[in-house]
Amino acid sequence: MMNSIEIMNKGINCLLEKLGVVETEQFISLIIREKFDYTKWQREKFDEVSSDDFNAAAVAYAKDNPFTIKR
Repeated sequence: MMNSIEIMNKGINCLLEKLGVVETEQFISLIIREKFDYTKWQREKFDEVSSDDFNAAAVAYAKDNPFTIKR
């Protein structure tokens, strides 16, 4: 299990890889600036997605990102 610092570092690295430096800073600013409820945000985001579409996306993701156990 990762500690808080490791999780934050991994998260920042993911943001930097996908968004770049400028957009990562903008994302962090938005999260900090607004009263942010992650659960509500995700619920609103997925409320309009059908279960079939969600399942298809999950299956496609699993195929593109096979799970491996690190030992």
